[in-house]
Amino acid sequence: MRVSATQAKNRFGAMCTRANTEPVFVEKDGRIATVILSADQFDALSLSSQGKSVKQQKKVFDQTHKVWLEEQNARFEKHGLWCDDVQVW
Repeated sequence: MRVSATQAKNRFGAMCTRANTEPVFVEKDGRIATVILSADQFDALSLSSQGKSVKQQKKVFDQTHKVWLEEQNARFEKHGLWCDDVQVW
């Protein structure tokens, strides 16, 4: 189920109940910002990742997102951080 952040806020109890049967994807500005899961779904996800060390998880992440990481690093090298020129008033 997909709902806006406002709908999720206004109907939080109903969203929690719905999360017991399916994940609730909360959108903000048209993009999924948050997912509400049941405690059972969360436990299942937690258990599946506990078998791997942080180092192993990082290795898998780096391999899975290699192209994206390279693009972001190249963009950083070329342009720097977006906030480098922000000044305090």
